[in-house]
Amino acid sequence: MSLYNRISVFRAERGVSRRQLADAVGVNHQTIGYLERGDYKPSLELALKIARHFGVAVEMLFSFERFEPIAMTLKRAGEDE
Repeated sequence: MSLYNRISVFRAERGVSRRQLADAVGVNHQTIGYLERGDYKPSLELALKIARHFGVAVEMLFSFERFEPIAMTLKRAGEDE
C-alpha cells in the first residue's frame, strides 16, 4: 500500500529546509528526502513528530490516497466563500 505525503508542500510554505526539519524531529536530513519521495514510510512516532512540528494533524501530511492538487483545494475553498 502506498503512503502519500505533503511534507515538501508544508516545508516550502513555511520556508523550512530538509536539514532544519530533520534537526527538529531528530533524523538525518536524507531521511526527509526519502520520505518526500515516498522511498521510506515513517514510523508513527516520526509522522507525529513531523505533524507536531508543523502544527497540523498527521492526516494533513500523510494519506493512503493521493492528495488533490493544492490549486483544486484553493479553487474549491474560493467557491465556498
